[in-house]
Parts: sequence; structure tokens; C-alpha cells
Amino acid sequence: MSATVPPFGSPSPDAAVFVISVAAELSGLHPQTLRTYERMGLITPGRSGGGGRRYSARDIDRLREISELTSAGIGIEGVRRILDLENRAAALAARNEELQDELEATRAALRAALAARPVESRLPALRPPERDHSIVVWRRGR
Repeated sequence: MSATVPPFGSPSPDAAVFVISVAAELSGLHPQTLRTYERMGLITPGRSGGGGRRYSARDIDRLREISELTSAGIGIEGVRRILDLENRAAALAARNEELQDELEATRAALRAALAARPVESRLPALRPPERDHSIVVWRRGR
């Protein structure tokens, strides 16, 4: 995944910059709720040199999402499952994009190779497909 570059002077969405009291205020949750969500593994804030929690903008967004889901009546295990599925979907979408880019690059390289090849090329990947797609299976005698 490629992260976007933040404007000059502003931290990246993953920069752990907010102390727990500010994160609680920004997310609309109590600081103890943030600690509970951390114990449950729903959020993993960064740590300062002295061990204090530091939350990123992405953490705040996740806390807001958790708050919205629980306010809608979804239990904490349901929230955990939803977040897990969202993470998986995002990872699959990113991988799919990578594979599509790779496929397009391969197709472009093949088109270039086809355009530059001599007519009598014997390379299997560059020959036009044959019409007969029959397969011969040999069985060894016993």
C-alpha cells in the first residue's frame, strides 16, 4: 500500500501524536474506554519514550468507527469481526490493484515483443496460438 504524503508541516495519518485525553475528546469516548479497547485488541496506539499512549489520526478514525458501530447496537465481537473484514477487504483490494498493474505491464511488454519480433520467431510465447488444442496422454506399460 502506498501512503499519501501529507501537506508540508502536518503529520501523516499514522503519526502517533495525540495523548489519550486529546484522543478521547476527538473520538467522543472516555479515556477508560480507549484503554479497554486497547486491552481488547481493537486499537493499538503507539507509545512515547516514557510509555504513554500516543494516538494517530487513523486511530481516532477507528475509534469513531467503533463508537458508531456500538451506538448502532452492534456488540463488541461484531465490531471486531467487522473491523477484521474491512482490513481483509482493503488488503485484498490493494493486492488486486498490484496484480492488475503487473498484468498490464506484462501485456505491454508482450505487445512490444510481438511488435519487434521477426516473422519467423520460434519462441512459444510469441507464436500465435495453434488451432488444435488436443492433448496426448501416454500411459507407461506395466
